[in-house]
Amino acid sequence: MTTLFTSDHEWIRIEGDVATIGVTDYAQSQLGDVVFVELPKVGRTLKKAEAAAVVESVKAASDVYAPISGEVVEVNEALAAEPALVNSDACGKAWFFKLKIADKSELGGLMDEAAYKAHTA
Repeated sequence: MTTLFTSDHEWIRIEGDVATIGVTDYAQSQLGDVVFVELPKVGRTLKKAEAAAVVESVKAASDVYAPISGEVVEVNEALAAEPALVNSDACGKAWFFKLKIADKSELGGLMDEAAYKAHTA
């Protein structure tokens, strides 16, 4: 299992040909208390960098972008019911959606953990 990061503060965990996507702790700390999450529909095909989900906090609303292209194969219904999971477990239970990876070469433009930490420093 490999975890990569985007400059827009999404994390992507690769397991075989499926990628799980969520927002980083850094993004969560910038947003503040999350009060609403809108998830993509299962079966939707996303292009890399396309807005896929929306997260709203007491401060602002932000898009969550698809870090790679693929088809949405699962969404986190628990997150829709309890958006505050983003605040308590952004990199774990608060994953947003899973994509069937369309083009693994798109993973090359993403950062590893060390590069992401440098990016947010």
